[in-house]
Amino acid sequence: MKKVLFVLCVPLVLLAGCRSEKSGNTENVRIVLDWTPNTNHTGIYAALEKGWFAEEGLTVDILLPPEDGALLMLALGKAEFAVDFQESLGPAIGNSSLPITAVAAVINHNTSGLMSLTSAGIKRPRDLEGKRFASWETPLVTAVIRKIVENDGGNFGAVTMIPNMAADAFSALETDVDSIWIYYAWDGIAAEIRGTDVDYLDLGTIDPALDFYTPVIVINDAWAAVHPETARRFIKALSRGYVFAMENPGEAAEILLKYAPELDGELVRRSQAWLASRYQGDAPRWGEVDPLRWEAFFRWMHSQELLEKDIGGGGFTNEYLP
Repeated sequence: MKKVLFVLCVPLVLLAGCRSEKSGNTENVRIVLDWTPNTNHTGIYAALEKGWFAEEGLTVDILLPPEDGALLMLALGKAEFAVDFQESLGPAIGNSSLPITAVAAVINHNTSGLMSLTSAGIKRPRDLEGKRFASWETPLVTAVIRKIVENDGGNFGAVTMIPNMAADAFSALETDVDSIWIYYAWDGIAAEIRGTDVDYLDLGTIDPALDFYTPVIVINDAWAAVHPETARRFIKALSRGYVFAMENPGEAAEILLKYAPELDGELVRRSQAWLASRYQGDAPRWGEVDPLRWEAFFRWMHSQELLEKDIGGGGFTNEYLP
């Protein structure tokens, strides 16, 4: 569920608050996704399909992003909300001072990790020695792989970091690399469906500091300051959508397929069932962020010089959750 390129021009203008236009008795709100529609987004489509946005007096436009552009679109006032990741939000706030804030966790714990074919023999992080890892060539990826390999007594210098932006994890594993970073809810479930024998290293389990929030719902601060009640109504409806997906994964999967019929039906249904218990996880309510876990990841990012300033526990709020 990583980034893909969409042709969408974002003008380089001064940062501005998003507008919320009224149409009749409703307000128009835009949310830009982080990627093509998938089961991370089902709650959005469920709230739309069930009329819960409409009940809150909202018409909602769901937008596709340019490559790595959701947060920039949001900060530039091209959307009121965005789906993105804590690992991207940190640099956006700590390095670029973008006026944005996370307002809900889509999934309570990190469900991403490293997948490899069983034949590669990567059973633990130090087994990456002498292997090829598919890197997105970002400082974060390098720091994460170094951390888990060295903490397991391995030599990070013996890991070959291969630039690889392949959208198809299986093609990459069968040709160019030995291990690749995936979201289990998508590529992991796809491996189960294919019957492909894989090993999976869960990042949040390997190291608590890597149990970060990915993805999250992010808001434009300037717009929120002017429209706090509209923001609460949006999050209220969105929360209903995700609770519905948790309680009714079968029907929720069909809703997503209605809006994104190009998706593989079996993958969506099985992914939805897998995520149903993980959206809220052990949080008191859907969307709630644990401030200690949030801060721990940003502190680690700062210690690795991935953030120019220590933003500590900044960059999120639970105040809009119902």
